[in-house]
Amino acid sequence: MGGILKNRGSIPIEIGGMPDHIHILASLPKTKTISELVRDLKSDSTLWIKTINPHYYGGFSWQEGYGAFSISPSVLPNVVRYIRNQVEHHKVKTFIDEYKMFLKAYGVEYDERYAFGE
Repeated sequence: MGGILKNRGSIPIEIGGMPDHIHILASLPKTKTISELVRDLKSDSTLWIKTINPHYYGGFSWQEGYGAFSISPSVLPNVVRYIRNQVEHHKVKTFIDEYKMFLKAYGVEYDERYAFGE
């Protein structure tokens, strides 16, 4: 993922996740929108993972949506720590509960029917 981001002009800072989601802290290149960078990251990583073991990963695909949040440089160390400690976070709070907390904190309205499709 880091190599893909670098190839697209982004600077990866921290990447980590769980079986059902991933967190990426990276710069946004001046030449791309968030949606373009996420599209490229999903596309390139899907092609890459399918080359590892086509039989096992042949059906791999990313979920349709994504969430993107900007952060202040002053909280960068906290976000890095947060990404590194996903296992601990999710012992206390599920991914969906935590994501709802982010949406609320950032004042993002959403429709429950569409936000967390299975």
